[in-house]
Amino acid sequence: MRIYLDHNATTPVREEVAAAMIRVLRDVPGNPSSVHAEGARARAELDTARERVAALLEVSPSEVVFTAGATEANNTALAAVAAARPDGRRHVVATAVEHPSVDTALDDLAARGHPVTRVPVGRGGRVDAAAVAGALRDDTALVSVIWANNETGVLQPVESIAELARARGAWMHSDATQAVGKHAIRPGRLPIDLLSLSAHKFGGPKGVGCLVVRGAIAVPPLLRGGPQEKRRRGGTENVAGIAGLGVACELARRELPERVARYARLRDRLWDGIAAKVPRVVRNGDPEHVLANTLNVTFCDTPGELLLQALDLGGIAASAGAACASGSIEPSHVLVAMGFSGADARATLRFSVGHDTDESSIDRVLALLPDLVARAREAGDA
Repeated sequence: MRIYLDHNATTPVREEVAAAMIRVLRDVPGNPSSVHAEGARARAELDTARERVAALLEVSPSEVVFTAGATEANNTALAAVAAARPDGRRHVVATAVEHPSVDTALDDLAARGHPVTRVPVGRGGRVDAAAVAGALRDDTALVSVIWANNETGVLQPVESIAELARARGAWMHSDATQAVGKHAIRPGRLPIDLLSLSAHKFGGPKGVGCLVVRGAIAVPPLLRGGPQEKRRRGGTENVAGIAGLGVACELARRELPERVARYARLRDRLWDGIAAKVPRVVRNGDPEHVLANTLNVTFCDTPGELLLQALDLGGIAASAGAACASGSIEPSHVLVAMGFSGADARATLRFSVGHDTDESSIDRVLALLPDLVARAREAGDA
């Protein structure tokens, strides 16, 4: 039996979510834009899901725009800077540890003449809100800050930064993909204008998410051609996937306190065992501001790709702190931004627990890991 410790990459679909999606696929054939009874039933599924998402985030259902995931939502939010600011502001502020779906969109804005400031983070991976305040200008249009980092799990001071952005007249966007369903966030109570999420990070299906658009912001759609989502996102909605997102949000709303506590116990059990059994390891990220389910560890002087492969062969799925590209291992831009050397970044792994993780799984990993690390280090020295 395999052990899955890569829930920050994607999560297994919850049984309740799968059941809802199967029901919709089987029993709700209509197009939500159609005026007949079948269309009305499909629209009712969207309405229910929208209400469930809104309830979790404490926003208005009318502010929820369904997308194909957080990548689309992030790109839509940042594209709004180029087209929707009525006052001509063009400057954008972000952190140096954003997800690639934000980072690449920032590069595109810069190529089109928008000044972009990336605020550095400290060794713990957390940005200083005062440093963000120092980067704000009179022409700042948008501040975009990831709520929880996908690699390290570090939580950024989004609440403080949102207040600072509002005071300077800038819109606030947060990629909350990793935070939703894993951390108690209440964006509806904060001056956050735009927020992105994906269903598959907390028990929902892949290929569906949403962008929350607050207030009167008129976000131009990336996908054009239809009146769907109040003309904010064209194309027939993925009704079954959206229904699944709604159920995942309802489960998160009910389970979050217990879920967070259980994740933290499992994560700490794993770290305590690694620290006791494996020499020369370092836990990364600010331990006071981190997702309950995420553990990022540097196994010093260890080829991370070899260790990852050894874990996989041993029946354990984890993730490297580096991205594979064209057959080569490039250091994680997040870890480099935190001051890691290329060698240390390549020796770093991420373990992320989830709904299907239990104590026996953690103990099995701890039983195998010391020998696997020793063998990877030996192979790296050969």
